[in-house]
Amino acid sequence: MTHDMPTPQREKPQFLDRPDGLKIAYHHVPGKPSDVQAPNTPGVMFLGGFMSDMTGTKATHLEAHCVRQGVAYTRFDYSGHGQSSGKFADGTIGKWTSDAIAIFDEITTGPQILVGSSMGGWIMLLTALARKERVAGLVGIAAAPDFTEDLMWAQFSEEQKKAILEDGALIEPTEYGDDPYTITRDLIEDGRNQLLLRKPIDLCCPVRLVQGMQDPDVPWQTAIRLTEALVGDDVRVDLIKTGDHRLSEPDQLDVITGHLDDVIAKTVSQGT
Repeated sequence: MTHDMPTPQREKPQFLDRPDGLKIAYHHVPGKPSDVQAPNTPGVMFLGGFMSDMTGTKATHLEAHCVRQGVAYTRFDYSGHGQSSGKFADGTIGKWTSDAIAIFDEITTGPQILVGSSMGGWIMLLTALARKERVAGLVGIAAAPDFTEDLMWAQFSEEQKKAILEDGALIEPTEYGDDPYTITRDLIEDGRNQLLLRKPIDLCCPVRLVQGMQDPDVPWQTAIRLTEALVGDDVRVDLIKTGDHRLSEPDQLDVITGHLDDVIAKTVSQGT
C-alpha cells in the first residue's frame, strides 16, 4: 500500500519527542491569523499510508494548496516511517494511531480536517473517534480501514499465515519498487483490536471519500462499506473509474483538493 513518489524537501522537519523515546518527524505550516480569516477556519492534517511518508506527492501537493489559501497544514511520519525514529517492523495500527494523536494534540490547534491516504484513512478514523470535539471533517483517499484483516489476512495463503504465526513475520515484495513489506504477527493481532467496519462508526462530521476503481490494493467496495458504517449523513463517495491506488495524477489531485475545499467551506459556514 505504498503509493506516492517522494518530493524533494527544502526544509528539515521538526521532531516531537514521545514518551517511549521515539522522535516523530513533522512539518507544520501555520495558517493566517484570525483577524485575516474566519476564526473557525480549520487546519488540515495529513495522514500517510503503509510504508509511505510525508514527502509524497499528495502530502506536499495538499500543503502547497493550503499555504496558498492561508490554511494551517500539518504532515508527519509515523514511527518507523520516513524521517521518524524507530523500526517499521515494531509498528502496529495502534502505535501509529498514537503517533497521529500525539501530533494532533501537541502540534495542531483548533478544529482540524483530517486527510487520510490508504492506511492513513484507517488511522484518520481512529484519531477522529478519539478527538471528536476538534475534528471538523474527514477526507479519505483510497481509505483502507481494517486492511490488515480484510485485505491481508483474509487473502494470505496458509503458508503465508503459517510464516506469520510461527516465525513472527512475513516478508512480502511490493510492486511499487520500494523495500519489501514486513507483515508482523503484532501488526495482524493489534489490527484486530482496531477494526471499524464491523459496527457503526460514530462520526457525524462531513466525510468525503475519493477512490480509484482500478485500485489493485483497496477495492472500491471498501469506500461503500465505510459509507454504510458511518452514522453521519453527510458522506460522499467520488469514484474515479480510471484511478489506481496512488491517485496522484494532476486531475486526481484536483478532485481531492476540491473535496477538501468543500469541507473547509462547510466548516466555516457552520461555525464549527
